[in-house]
Amino acid sequence: MRSVHVNGSRLGLRDVTEADVAALHAVYGDPAVTEHMPFAPRTLDEVDRIIRDAMEAARADPRRLYVLAVTDAGFGDVIGVARLHIEADHPHSAEIGLGLRPDQWGRGIGTDLIKLLLSFGFRQVGLHRIWGARSPANLPAQLAMLTAGMVEEGRIRHHVLTPAGWRDSIVHSAIADDWVSY
Repeated sequence: MRSVHVNGSRLGLRDVTEADVAALHAVYGDPAVTEHMPFAPRTLDEVDRIIRDAMEAARADPRRLYVLAVTDAGFGDVIGVARLHIEADHPHSAEIGLGLRPDQWGRGIGTDLIKLLLSFGFRQVGLHRIWGARSPANLPAQLAMLTAGMVEEGRIRHHVLTPAGWRDSIVHSAIADDWVSY
């Protein structure tokens, strides 16, 4: 298994560990963070299971799932989570997802995180296409994806079943040939 350690100017990415359960519960367990996600806030035990499953997935060969702790480059504190999931039928393509603690919102951290994920996916993993889906109501995610260089592709109707019912998704993508590291 090759460990992931990616450093940007404000953020870092690394594989999650068991020591991250409490820090990531501050993301997965927060109702404001999960408002646009297809699940209700997670319990501490559920976050522990997510991390254990991610650690198991990190040992797979080939590796298809990266669940990464997002760290503040200055202090090393875990401030969020990012995932990159390589499609089994299309190993050149991956879906990204992310969540940040609310105290990190409104500072451009989401844009920086998406740029770091794109750089990791294109340069280190060797992907051709990276995409992400967001809730139509999640305008900060829209802005972050567009500012990071992703292109809005369109709407998938009734794509995700959430605790509140069916939700559409807006898909954004970046292609290695077109992507420019900002």
